[in-house]
Amino acid sequence: MSDTVVKVEHLSKQYKLGYIGTGTLSHDLNRMWHKIRGKDDPYLKIGEANDRSAKGTSDYVWSLRDINFEIEQGDAVGIIGRNGAGKSTLLKILSKVTQPTTGTIKTKGRIASLLEVGTGFHPELSGRDNIFLNGAIMGMRKEEIKRKLDAIVDFSGVERYIDTPVKRYSSGMYVRLAFAVAAHLESEILIVDEVLAVGDAEFQKKCLGKMGEVSRGEGRTVLFVSHNMMAVQTLCVKGIVLKNGAIDFQGKTETAVARYLHENSNPGMLLSEKPRYGNAAIQFTSVQLQDLEGNIIGSVESGKDFKVCLSYTVNDPGHDFKGIQISLNIMDHYGMAIYNHHNLLVNKLFGGSDLIAGNMFVVTIRKIPLAEGNYMVGINMFQEFSAIDVVENAFDIDVVGSDAFNYKNAPNPRHGIVLMDTDWEIK
Repeated sequence: MSDTVVKVEHLSKQYKLGYIGTGTLSHDLNRMWHKIRGKDDPYLKIGEANDRSAKGTSDYVWSLRDINFEIEQGDAVGIIGRNGAGKSTLLKILSKVTQPTTGTIKTKGRIASLLEVGTGFHPELSGRDNIFLNGAIMGMRKEEIKRKLDAIVDFSGVERYIDTPVKRYSSGMYVRLAFAVAAHLESEILIVDEVLAVGDAEFQKKCLGKMGEVSRGEGRTVLFVSHNMMAVQTLCVKGIVLKNGAIDFQGKTETAVARYLHENSNPGMLLSEKPRYGNAAIQFTSVQLQDLEGNIIGSVESGKDFKVCLSYTVNDPGHDFKGIQISLNIMDHYGMAIYNHHNLLVNKLFGGSDLIAGNMFVVTIRKIPLAEGNYMVGINMFQEFSAIDVVENAFDIDVVGSDAFNYKNAPNPRHGIVLMDTDWEIK
């Protein structure tokens, strides 16, 4: 017997722009006749891909195009992508809130969905009554809901207001109660959209823990949409990347997140269009990665040496340049600082005529101790406490695996990204 609980085949969703039209009986009969004969819908116009960066000319837009995937029982699957990629539309179709234009969806078991703040709640009813309402919608008996009631109220943290109409709840209270209901009622599939962004940090952590318990402990399936990549990697074992309404990648979560971050990092080496601040007496113009022989490289091997070459231009030759500090800041894509270094730490002094005559700073990094992945790099130029040129997200570095640390298997980045040359023994 198959353990597949969600199977999606050739799923597409099309919307008409501008206004909502109405069909006619003759159109419906014509569609039925074409379907019986195995032909395409005669009124299904071919629109354009859902690319918000381009101006479309069609009256139709495809929110989703030819989506295919299967999800097994107990899997926690992260669905990621840029705004407008089709993530929420996909979850709404899976939750049966809206219908697909083409394609089929097969699900096994009851589905609990948390899509938008207040979805499934009646504003005039109290929190307690809405718990029973949601349970009844899912087909649960009153006795079943009563057994879960105390756990739901305790998890939500809204005990004091449980008999107050939910229309008086804040958005945070709405989400807390809605998530508690969705997670505790006995559904086989839990679908959670980005609404957790409304909750505070403590509650988000609590929700992630509960979703992990639901998936790994209870064997239920979780579909999770979020822009928080750390949350996705912590919870999910599989990832689906949506791009312009189509699946760009599906597979291991770490690979999915790395692909998404890499494609959306805009890692161009020219810095003229990058956001920056400072007095602009000197400005960074471009970045180049090189090996120790001076060959240009596109990625860096873990544990190996390389150079970062920062080209610059002097805009104010009359400026009194002395004590210039050049900093290199490496961060992960959650903004967590990993490495910071500047020339003054190694007693390298830049300034005067040498600075004006030159056009490039070269930083040699030896045995970079980072696990495979994609990292952001910021570059700063200060004179004492005055900013000359600061580019906080200047470029990316792709680190690829190597045998430099004699690791038999590459460590999972979610367990740590710093590698060390170590040995184990028993004495």
